[in-house]
Formats: sequence, C-alpha cells, structure tokens
Amino acid sequence: MRLVLDTNVLVSALLSPGRTPDRALAAVRERGDVVLYDERIILEYREVLSREKFRSIDPARTEALVARLIARGERVIVTKVYAEAMIDDGDRMFIEVALSGRADALATGNVRHYPTNLGFDVLPPAALLARIGLT
Repeated sequence: MRLVLDTNVLVSALLSPGRTPDRALAAVRERGDVVLYDERIILEYREVLSREKFRSIDPARTEALVARLIARGERVIVTKVYAEAMIDDGDRMFIEVALSGRADALATGNVRHYPTNLGFDVLPPAALLARIGLT
C-alpha cells in the first residue's frame, strides 16, 4: 500500500504507545507499505513534534520515527496542485503528495478536514488497521 500520514497520526502514536495510531504505524512498517512524503511534510513533522506542548515526547523517539519514514518511504515530487477550498489549508500538502505519489490512502485523525472523491481513501488509523486486516 502507498500512503500518506497526516502529522496528527505521528503525534498520537508517539503520545500513546500501543494505542491504535501506534499500532497502525507498526503494521505499516511490518508490512513494508510505502509512506509518501515531500520536504514540506518532513518539516511539518519535525516542527509540530518539537512544540512545547509535546515536550513529553522524547526528541530521540521523534527523530528515529521521522528518520525511519524517510529511509523506508518515498520522496514525492509534487506535480499535482490541489486548488480546491479546504477546512484546514495546512492539510493541502498531504493531498498534493497523495495525488502526485499515486497513494492508495491518507491516514489522519481528522477525516472531516478532507474532501471526498480525491481518488484515494482518507482513513482514520482504526480504519487503516481494518483495511490491513488487523482490527
């Protein structure tokens, strides 16, 4: 499976080890699914996870997760701009990477922030686990 991970999935996984988002990331890693990203997404991951409100997350765990995603993922050159209105404009980059990278799915804790009919599934972590067959 080719997928894009919204930052909130990483935050949830790091804040709550063993819970659904963490299990979803582990399943993606174990299956060898391809996580798609571009420079904007990696910068967002690092910027958000370094915020004061997430100081309880060990920076070494954060960097290890991001480094693993880069090493095992696929860097996408965005060729498809998504110009439609969005609830949260900050999510636009995830759609653009998914479209340009021919993603099967985008995992997010904020499904309602994304439009429908994008050509790929927008799934919360629990639905991603169900799709993988690990509910």
